[in-house]
Amino acid sequence: MSFKDVLDRGDEFLEAYPRRNPFWRFMSYSTSLLTFGVSKLLIFTCYKVKLNNYEKLESVLERSKNENRGLMTVMNHMSMVDDPLVWATLPYSLFTSLDNIRWCLGAHNVCFQNKFLANYFSLGQVLSTERFGVGPFQGSIDASIRLLSPDDTLDLQRSSHSESSVSSRKMQETYTPPIIRSKPSWVHVYPEGFVLQLYPPFENSMRYFKWGITRMILEATKPPIVVPIFATGFEKIASEAAKDSMLKQILPRNFGTELNVTIGDPLDDDLIDRYRNEWKHLVEKHYDPKNPNDLSDELKYGEEAQDLRSRLAAELRCHVAEIRNDIRKLPREDPRFKSPSWWKRFNTTEGKSDPDVKVIGENWAIRRLQKFLPSKDDPNCKDD
Repeated sequence: MSFKDVLDRGDEFLEAYPRRNPFWRFMSYSTSLLTFGVSKLLIFTCYKVKLNNYEKLESVLERSKNENRGLMTVMNHMSMVDDPLVWATLPYSLFTSLDNIRWCLGAHNVCFQNKFLANYFSLGQVLSTERFGVGPFQGSIDASIRLLSPDDTLDLQRSSHSESSVSSRKMQETYTPPIIRSKPSWVHVYPEGFVLQLYPPFENSMRYFKWGITRMILEATKPPIVVPIFATGFEKIASEAAKDSMLKQILPRNFGTELNVTIGDPLDDDLIDRYRNEWKHLVEKHYDPKNPNDLSDELKYGEEAQDLRSRLAAELRCHVAEIRNDIRKLPREDPRFKSPSWWKRFNTTEGKSDPDVKVIGENWAIRRLQKFLPSKDDPNCKDD
């Protein structure tokens, strides 16, 4: 169930760049194709690329168009170069238009630290996302909800508690969507939030999935198609062991390594509908009649809402892990890694709570390592 103000904020976030401008669209498509092309040249020249079940992604892209539904792909995060290299494994024929270029979320302090990078990543359809204390109620998440919502469904569900349809968002003829598209968008997410590389025997394991991304599934005007992806090998290209220099981190290495990308089956629509129905019941129970067009505090921070998002995040992680365990046949993960509370303790103690788990390079989920943040002595300092 969607809210008017959430969709409005999503529009405003997207409108920060002139995305309807023909020159911007040309540059966006060109930037994306050039980036994928250079990445494709690198990986197919220097590495062994194995793409499994591509037909599943091809099929859901067609379904997205035919069923007028957004597409959301969910993948583990093992290196700074996961994006764009993972898309370079796909055939160029997939990217026939800007509509088929994925949107994704990128760390503001990394991808948007100066004007050049901000323009480059924005042209590449990356949404600036802030970490550490900002939380899931921010512009990039609202924008993702908007991108996954078909343009012709904006009058549905979004403000059913509003006193008058006249007050309903920009549903008038004067409303202009922030982007030009022929179908709902494709949004790709890395729900772990941070790169994770661990020493054996825990390699290719995952963090818990942050529940902010579940807002996209619960709050889009129409349920998106959700597809899990699991990949390995990219951590060999950009090892976190070169922690003293970002340039060293992204310089290719370990030539000849296999890059394996495996696409899973889309999550069952009935499963998604069950979570969305739970959300709908919570909205009916906890919406604020004084402000019916936005999330109430209870829907943001209430125990029931947080529990729902946490369970859905765990569900998404389970489906990515199934590819890892059952299709790729990798050694099963340590059960500790599924637990948010375990990771919070591990990050807070900087690994001292479980010394058998060794992070390659730096554990970027530790707030102290984020130099762009205020001092730890700041009373508003919070871990992510």
